[in-house]
Amino acid sequence: MMAAVAIVIAGQRNLFAVVILGGIYSFLMATVLVALDAVDVAMTEAAVGAGISTVLLLSALHLSKGVETKPLHRPFLPLLVAVATGAVLVYGTLGLPAFSDPAAPIHQHVAPRYIRDGLRETGVPNIVTAVLASYRGYDTLGETTVVFTAGIGVIALLRRLRGRKKGALR
Repeated sequence: MMAAVAIVIAGQRNLFAVVILGGIYSFLMATVLVALDAVDVAMTEAAVGAGISTVLLLSALHLSKGVETKPLHRPFLPLLVAVATGAVLVYGTLGLPAFSDPAAPIHQHVAPRYIRDGLRETGVPNIVTAVLASYRGYDTLGETTVVFTAGIGVIALLRRLRGRKKGALR
């Protein structure tokens, strides 16, 4: 579904449709992250990608034209760069271990220590909360700061738009 949405986005000239489809793409990405057990990243993607970014882009679209102009030339070079980048990324995944392989290096590094020593080191009985709030505390603080800053930006933009509309009615 994500590939289909991306292809439809690439062919759109209506910017409203692009923004809405971008929000749908972000929501689909959030569901993929939930399936991969990255719930904290999924919540951030849903809040920022599907929520705040969509509102912000719709607000910006309100201030501009609703249709993209046609390019003066065929964009073959950007298409070639995008395809080459995608091919390199796919090639890079070929050497990864199988999904959910318990013998994968990621499961042998710090995860056993977190499970064994997490309660003693953090005092938090829930291992997920211990990892997010203690071991990855700065990362979680950074994610929270990004979501908060994006929310404040959207509120500031919407207040400015609302102030213009009230001024126009007077």
